[in-house]
Amino acid sequence: MLVSLQEIGVSFGSTVIFGGVTAEVQENSRIGLIGANGAGKSTLLNTICGDQEYETGELDRKKDLNIGYLRQNSGLTGSNTIQAEMRSVFAPVLKAREQMDALHLDLAECKPDSEEYRRISAEYDRLQAYFESNEGYLIDVKIQTVLNGMGFEDKDADTVISTLSGGEKTRLALAKLLLSEPELLILDEPTNHLDFKTLLWLEDHLEHYRGAVIVVSHDRYFLDKTVQEIWEMEFGEMRVFPGNYTKYKQLKAELMARWEKEYEAQQEQIADMEDFIAKNLTRASTSNMAKGRIKKLEAMERLDRPREYNKKISLRFDFDRDPVKDVLIVQDLSLSVGEGLERKRLFDHLDLHIQRGEKIAVIGENGIGKSSFLHALRGELAPDSGKIRWGQEVKSSYFDQENRQLHPELTVIEELWSRWPRRTETEIRTMLGRVLLQGEDVYKKVGVLSGGERAKLAFAILMMERGNFLMLDEPTNHLDLRSKEILEDALRDYKGTLLFVSHDRYLLKAVPDRIVEIFSDHVEVFNGNYDYYIEKQREKAARQTPPPKPEKQVTASNIGYHRSKQQKAEEAKRRARLRELEQQIEQMEAETAQIEADLAAPDAFAGDYQKMQDACSRLEELKNSLNTAMEEWMELGE
Repeated sequence: MLVSLQEIGVSFGSTVIFGGVTAEVQENSRIGLIGANGAGKSTLLNTICGDQEYETGELDRKKDLNIGYLRQNSGLTGSNTIQAEMRSVFAPVLKAREQMDALHLDLAECKPDSEEYRRISAEYDRLQAYFESNEGYLIDVKIQTVLNGMGFEDKDADTVISTLSGGEKTRLALAKLLLSEPELLILDEPTNHLDFKTLLWLEDHLEHYRGAVIVVSHDRYFLDKTVQEIWEMEFGEMRVFPGNYTKYKQLKAELMARWEKEYEAQQEQIADMEDFIAKNLTRASTSNMAKGRIKKLEAMERLDRPREYNKKISLRFDFDRDPVKDVLIVQDLSLSVGEGLERKRLFDHLDLHIQRGEKIAVIGENGIGKSSFLHALRGELAPDSGKIRWGQEVKSSYFDQENRQLHPELTVIEELWSRWPRRTETEIRTMLGRVLLQGEDVYKKVGVLSGGERAKLAFAILMMERGNFLMLDEPTNHLDLRSKEILEDALRDYKGTLLFVSHDRYLLKAVPDRIVEIFSDHVEVFNGNYDYYIEKQREKAARQTPPPKPEKQVTASNIGYHRSKQQKAEEAKRRARLRELEQQIEQMEAETAQIEADLAAPDAFAGDYQKMQDACSRLEELKNSLNTAMEEWMELGE
């Protein structure tokens, strides 16, 4: 066990952040920590790390526990290059290698039978054992694997960190932490700034991670793929649920239903007892029975009313009239953004045909033009070529991920009233109440609202517009987990036509009938949800030949004992090492040939993408090891 929490409580002054927290982190735990903003998640993580004092309870950590903590939006800084920063993780091992090289030279100056020779040889052997036990030969392979996985495959390793973007610095910080392989890995919102490809790699990497992992994330799909236990912070308490996020939702719903039922049953029991007391306390014949009921009431441990159901937004999107069957037809669309020398072509030859009632998600690499595509459909951006034809009776409503359609200088209530001046204050307030903008909040300026509050105001506008065609650009950004689920339910129940852009894979799994992926020169359409899309991507990868060998091959440097042709002992040792290397080379060549044959066979992996990836990784490892062994063999042979 790495960490044990027993009835832990933390307060800031008179404010109780949480209390009674009891949980354990085992050596292979996979924990998802969830809860609303301000629920105490960061405080709990800081307590586990030892950066936050606790007032009550007991916390035990494994002696010398190595904890790696990636805080939200924390990126690397400094003048190091990418390669130097990654290699700094292995500084002790690389230092050992430098010492081995120095000892190698010292041995050449010593007489083989001398005490100094034996002392240096013993120290060399010790360093070599340390180097090999810490996989020193694989350092560069590890670095390149993680950098490739985190999206730096096309980035020059000599790039200075200070020149990277904020998102790249965050990804590089995560890469460095993964390379350090702490016993307990804590990640706070690690999926920010990651595209689908990098997310898939990270999910696979965490699945095979050798230590324990605690993840804070609003990415429900990521939680489903990476955790086996959910810790939920709510109302100053923490509950532990086995399973991933989807399992947690089921268990939480069952818990709340049972709690509600038990609460209602107890309330009925209390009401019956109080009624009995009121009717019988003054009657001589039943007074003792009534007094007995009073004692039972006083001794009863009363259940609190379940609070989970309080304060959640209510969304329902309706419309007044159906459009024609062919809602939208886009033909051979080309789109650019910018002016003059800064003008950039986003994509060409985009075709899309949307019919009434369809729910379509748009995905693609960052910067490919997904949001610009929606702006073009709205007539806000002129295409370079192609046609956009809307069907009759289509009434579109649009959700902008930046909420630029809102007016920062207006108050919340004025934002709606300026659009529907004939509505009564009661009608406006009722709609705002559905998205939890209530009381004095309706007099806040829109410009001072949080991202989540602005999103909820935008949803109120969508509900009042009653469009039969919804266009949504990243609608789950800034929403908490519960609000995301409510939005999903509303979009599933929506009878109109839906076109939305999203990186939320749980939403992509739950809502769309089709997924459209935009590339620079075409689109690909997948007739299913995100799970179907991933299945097709894996089938495609399985049909392709293995990726070409990287231009820069990572090879471990040769390490050998001091050789002296004049010494029989050293000559015997050299010949023994040559025979050992020859056997290793023969075995590695045989295994390499077998894997290459498997990869060349069309049905070898039967669409099993993970198995194919494992085979490719093993092949790369073998080739690197083979290069190292051959180089040492040639050097010894000389």
